[in-house]
Parts: sequence; C-alpha cells; structure tokens
Amino acid sequence: MIILKTSAEIEQMRRAGSLVGQVLEKLREHVVPGASTRELDAVAEGMIRSRGGVPSFKGYRGYPASICASVNNEIIHGIPGDRTLAEGDIVSIDCGAILGGYHGDAAVTFPVGSVSVEAEKLMTVTREALEAGIEMARPEMRLGDIGYAIQKHVEANGFSVVRDFVGHGIGRHMHEDPQIPNFGPPGMGHRLRSGMVLAIEPMVNAGVHEVVVMDDGWTACTRDGSLSAHFEHTVAITDDGPEVLTLP
Repeated sequence: MIILKTSAEIEQMRRAGSLVGQVLEKLREHVVPGASTRELDAVAEGMIRSRGGVPSFKGYRGYPASICASVNNEIIHGIPGDRTLAEGDIVSIDCGAILGGYHGDAAVTFPVGSVSVEAEKLMTVTREALEAGIEMARPEMRLGDIGYAIQKHVEANGFSVVRDFVGHGIGRHMHEDPQIPNFGPPGMGHRLRSGMVLAIEPMVNAGVHEVVVMDDGWTACTRDGSLSAHFEHTVAITDDGPEVLTLP
C-alpha cells in the first residue's frame, strides 16, 4: 500500500533528510587515504545522535552499523570495519536517519584522492542518472518513467544498471511501497501522485549488471569485479514538481 504524506509529514521528513545530507557532507571531509570505514561509521553515528536522531540502519534486520560503506567493486551494504581507504579507491556511503519518527535516506559515492578516468566517469554518470530519475518524479508520470530515464542515461554511457536491488517508498518506515526499479519501459507501473515520497537510488556498474553477495550476508559486489557507484536522494512528489528532501 502506497502511503501519501501530508505537508506536515513532508516537513518532518525534510528535517530528517537534511540531517542525512549534513552527515554525508561531513563524511566527505573524512574520506581520505588511510581512513577506515569503521571511523567513518563512528563519525556518522555520533553526528546523527548529537542532532537528536537515530541511525536508520543500525539493527535493521540485524545490520551492525550506522552506514553502509561499499568500496570499489562493492555495490551496496558494505559493513564498516578495519578496512582502510587507499588513494584511487571509490567508496559509496549510504546513510539513513530517523528524526521525529520519519526516515531520511541518501547515498553518495566519494573519490578517495585522485581516481581513474573510468571511476570519475562512473560517478558522474550515476549522479546524472539520479538527476534524470528525479526529474520524472512528477504527478501523473509513472514509476516506469523514473527507471527508464535512469537506465537510458546509464546505458548510453556504456555502463549497466543493477537489477537485484531497487529504490523504495519511505516515511515512518525505511522501506515502504512502491519499489522503484532503475530500469524498465516508460509509461508502466503506478501513476505518481502528489504526497508520495520516494528513495530513488541508481546503482551502476562499470561492467555487467549481475551481483554476488558475500559470506557476511550483506555486502553485494559486482560479479565481474568491476567498479560500482551508488547515488540516492529522498524525493517528495509535489504539485510543483519533485522536491529533494536530503539536501544538507
């Protein structure tokens, strides 16, 4: 069941989303060679709790950390730990926070120092694909229009869209209806309505789209070992168009 949000609920989600955006901006300063993903997690959790929030991810279905930190060929759900970042890595950080009973959810892929031309292009194209998907998040459009816009941009640039994981509705629960594939034909799926709030999140691989999940049961990696990038925003559909709620 798709839950439409009132203007007051969207305002609360704007506050939760802003906190997530601020955390990701703070983490940008800490994504440097030699930093461990565990240190990034500690920074994020400390900032969320200091602002009166609760990390959305920690404890969710047993997940042990406050952020997901996925490095290089890891797509999503990388568990923070002792791994240290090296010059030339890319790291996708997914962050969620609960504030006032509502969730915000966003992700950014950061370069660690100077990165390869391929990595730079992959990050740029994934960010642009997110923007293309957001542009379709308008009343009377269809869910398929979002996925088609993302897939079209990604594949035009020689990359592939992950199919095993998708975006989602969000509100009082981190995952609500509907699911939002980052691929598929336009003009299909639920008609979008004002009051819907969506977490739109293209996950893009430099190689094939297939994934494998590691023995930890969480970390999803590219099947062929190629690089992967992930960008996400929480977006409210309004009569005036899409509003990104996870800006800092």
